[in-house]
Order: sequence, then C-alpha cells, then structure tokens
Amino acid sequence: MTKEEIEQLQGLTVIEFGASWCGYCKAAQAIISKALLNYPNVKHIKIEDGKGQRLGRQYAVKLWPTLVFLKNGVELSRLVRPTHEQVISDALNQMNNETPH
Repeated sequence: MTKEEIEQLQGLTVIEFGASWCGYCKAAQAIISKALLNYPNVKHIKIEDGKGQRLGRQYAVKLWPTLVFLKNGVELSRLVRPTHEQVISDALNQMNNETPH
C-alpha cells in the first residue's frame, strides 16, 4: 500500500504500523482488537514496517505499534505503543466525531 492509496481511503480507518516479531506489537493486539470491536464501521489495516519499508518513514513512524487514525485519508491523530484499551477507544470515539481540517 502506498501513501497515495491511503490518502484515497474513504470513511474511517486505523492504520497499524508494526512488525510480526515485535514484542510491543504482539502485546498490543488484544487491546487493539477489543477496542475496534465497538467500531465495526472503522477499517483496520496492518502495515508490516521495517528496514526498506518507505511507508513507515513517510508517516514518521519511530516506534511500534503506531496507530494512525484517519478520516477520508486525512490523519486526525495517532497513538504510539498504546497499553490500555481505553486510550484506543477514546481515539476511536474522537475520530467518529471529528471532521478533518
């Protein structure tokens, strides 16, 4: 997936940057999944990040997992290494109620 394709996405989307071997990413999967259950209208796209992956650099991802919350391809907010379901739910709720600038 390219940044241009992401910018063309319609509706609400969470892009999750991470790596399959990343311990922080594995630990966060349960809380990410649980938070997203309450938002069936939100698309969840996982992006495998790492050396040679340009998309993560284009989004200035430095730590995994990084969740980027988008509305119609426009970034509204992001969370880096979330550790509680409530923080993700709060961001999803805010995303549902915001309009991009």
